[in-house]
Amino acid sequence: MTKNTKIPVVPTNLLVPFIAATSIFALWGFANDLTNPMVSAFKKVMILSNEEAYNVQFAFYFGYGVMAIPAALFIRKFSYKSGLLLGLALYALGAILFYPAAENGSYTYFLISLFVITCGLGFLETTSNPLILSMGDKETATQRLNLAQSFNPIGSLTGMLIAKFVVLDRILSADYADSSEIVALGAEKAAEIKAFDLNIISGPYIAVGVFVALVFLVIWKTKIPAMVMGDHLSIKESLDRIFKSKTFVLGVVAQMFYVGAQIMCWTAIFQLVEYLNESQNLGVDATWWNITAMVSFVVTRFIGTALMKKINPAKMLAYFGLAAALMCAGIIMTSGILSLVFLVFVSVFMSIMFPTIYGLALKDMGEEAKLASSGLIMAIVGGAFLPKLQASIMDFGDTVNGQEVFGDKIAGNITEIHFSFLLPMICLLFVAFYGMYAYKVTKTKIA
Repeated sequence: MTKNTKIPVVPTNLLVPFIAATSIFALWGFANDLTNPMVSAFKKVMILSNEEAYNVQFAFYFGYGVMAIPAALFIRKFSYKSGLLLGLALYALGAILFYPAAENGSYTYFLISLFVITCGLGFLETTSNPLILSMGDKETATQRLNLAQSFNPIGSLTGMLIAKFVVLDRILSADYADSSEIVALGAEKAAEIKAFDLNIISGPYIAVGVFVALVFLVIWKTKIPAMVMGDHLSIKESLDRIFKSKTFVLGVVAQMFYVGAQIMCWTAIFQLVEYLNESQNLGVDATWWNITAMVSFVVTRFIGTALMKKINPAKMLAYFGLAAALMCAGIIMTSGILSLVFLVFVSVFMSIMFPTIYGLALKDMGEEAKLASSGLIMAIVGGAFLPKLQASIMDFGDTVNGQEVFGDKIAGNITEIHFSFLLPMICLLFVAFYGMYAYKVTKTKIA
């Protein structure tokens, strides 16, 4: 431990490229948390069920599953900088495609645009994470990645605020209690409202597309050294070594469950608030609860990163995973404001998970971390499938032969939407298990 405190997290000679690479972390945070509230926006504008609206998340996160391995092979053949530039180009293209999508008025076109954005994000994350890990001593790699990832939520908070003030507070569909009121206005008026709202939704994406194009130029002009983490191995040799590591294989599964839990919890804030406002007349604003969760997430990540100087990261991951699962149990068993409080505390304990799982899974991987990282980025596809499963639970009582199977509540005060948090709870329990497993492996290696 004394040795770790003497090793700089970022060497002085790598500070400039570290800052350049870290700045990109905020860009995908912005895209992620601008998009989460769009599930609620598209549900209103396009008159969709929860499950249909959650196709926004499916399209957005499915891109990671498609592009992670091609991205890893690309940066392996060329360079980290090339990977960053191609990722930024795809990000900008997907965002600007929102303009023709809004003009056409097609939900499918919007989903395609989101998919292209995340193909770019797949390149950015596959490139940036191992690049940050390689920028210094391997003993401080997990701490360094937590530091870089701490800037991701800054973009997330910006995305949330724009979603609220530029989109959710301005769409005309939000002025109507339900879709039947809009339909009652007549086809022509309903079409006008839809066209107006789609232009509002597309505006921030088009703007960020232009901004990302400018970032592309900055990175193009920034000198990023060709980092090497070990001897260059063939793809077959890399895969052999990668899949011999149970810490890596279980880390991919843990990352998939973590991302699924994160997206479920952050997106479902809007559905939970909508239900509570309708059933209990609470009159609360989902965006402010979402922002509270994100601020808590940011603060705890910085604190957690500092604590890793004294606490084993794997051990901390296990404790945080168990605590987050208990918070999900609290959501299931409570109602009203208290369930929202528990939901905010889930974010507190999720704060260190992504970079910590990433660092533990790639520890001692060497040069093959470039390829191995693609498995961990591909695991983000959990954000595509698991939220849709949660949405189907929310809709279940309304979709079986038109009858409410569960009624308003499953048992006692447990409603369908509260019960849906069983899914993130299970996911977070697996994260806790992975933390304990990685801790035992670390102790064995030290011994």
